[in-house]
Amino acid sequence: MTEGNFDGRLRIAVVIGSVRKPRLADPLAAWLERELTAIDWLDLDMIDLAAVSLPMHELQPGGAAASPVAGRLADADGFVFLTPEYNHSFPAPVKNVIDWHFTEWAYKPVAFVGYGASGGIRAVEQLRTVFPELRATTVRESVLIPMAWEHLDAEGRFLPPPGTAQALHAMMSELGTWARALLSLRLTDLAGRR
Repeated sequence: MTEGNFDGRLRIAVVIGSVRKPRLADPLAAWLERELTAIDWLDLDMIDLAAVSLPMHELQPGGAAASPVAGRLADADGFVFLTPEYNHSFPAPVKNVIDWHFTEWAYKPVAFVGYGASGGIRAVEQLRTVFPELRATTVRESVLIPMAWEHLDAEGRFLPPPGTAQALHAMMSELGTWARALLSLRLTDLAGRR
């Protein structure tokens, strides 16, 4: 979002953190996309790390300009990470996409949808310690989906357990509040540099 063209809508990037095949992330991402597309204040950008090439051996200090998603992350006003919990933590591709970038995260809010046996709580809590180093703000509300595989229908679609959609919309409301506040800060900073 650049100065002078803010129309009240915010660009929110959903980062799909699993690259496994097959993966539970697919029905969860489809559910997220359906729910978030219906929110009138946001423009949605789904970034699937399984479709993005970010080789670890090309990682540079301070972020890499050659990243195929740097522009999309830079254009975002806030982020939602859909992350599984692997071995009591978040997966390596999530850390890799974070480390490939630097300024793209700054002064933007980050929210989390976690899933796993424990709902992804340990992955989410560990990610909360990473983003402040990048000057990003994590929002308090999150969505935790324990044993999501038990909530798939016969066609493999995710059927959210009671309260999950409400938790998502509460999280998105908070994300929107922070995104608007931080956008104002970023635009003020941009104007001050001119």
